[in-house]
Amino acid sequence: MPTNAHTRRDLDALTALNLDFIASVQEGDVKRLDEILAEDFMGSQPDGSLLDKAGFLGLTARPVTISGLVAEDVRIRLLGDFAIIHGRFDSRTAEGKPRRGRYTDNWVRRDGTWVAVSAHYHLGQDG
Repeated sequence: MPTNAHTRRDLDALTALNLDFIASVQEGDVKRLDEILAEDFMGSQPDGSLLDKAGFLGLTARPVTISGLVAEDVRIRLLGDFAIIHGRFDSRTAEGKPRRGRYTDNWVRRDGTWVAVSAHYHLGQDG
């Protein structure tokens, strides 16, 4: 049974990975995303498309058209070797229009390392 120290360590690791994920999307950091996404990663996009890891990395490699991406109201649900991260995000389009939405990322511990296995995000009505 995990101890509080193990739980704290996992929550700290997942908090850092969540920040890395958000920063990587904002900065177009394909290298860092490649490190934290599982090989079998799948990402649901607001348009209804579903991207595998290669597709998601390809999307990330495109010129970044948003600015000010920040995650707020982040909640991490630790379920043993599985975790769900819920969050809200704010950003601006290239034209300066505010965007707001929510995301849910699923993480699994494989060989002692947390990796993202899926991500889903949607834009709010004004996004």
